Amino acid sequence: MDAPFFTPAGEGERVTAREHRVLAELPHLEAIILTFEPDWEGVPPHSHSDHTDSFYVLDGEVEFWLDGEWRLAGPGTFVSAPPNVEHGFRPAGTGPISVLNIHAPNVGFIESLRS
Repeated sequence: MDAPFFTPAGEGERVTAREHRVLAELPHLEAIILTFEPDWEGVPPHSHSDHTDSFYVLDGEVEFWLDGEWRLAGPGTFVSAPPNVEHGFRPAGTGPISVLNIHAPNVGFIESLRS
């Protein structure tokens, strides 16, 4: 049986030079706060066959590719791309962006950022 998981505010492993912060790394999900500067190029449209990729915008203006078009999203917006659904994201404003990214199940995304 899985144990509960708790990460206090401001805590969590920091990975990469971009100030990404790991919140949870469990067999059934991984959660990380991704932070990017406005000049970051973004993630082009793509899909995954093995997991759902979800995002919750914490800070800044973000454009998400869904249903064949870019959609503007601000803080409080939730986006979820089930397996085989094309999606992508990029900064849309003049300031940094911060999004909570959840992969379910865990597919090793956080581990790939460490290497």
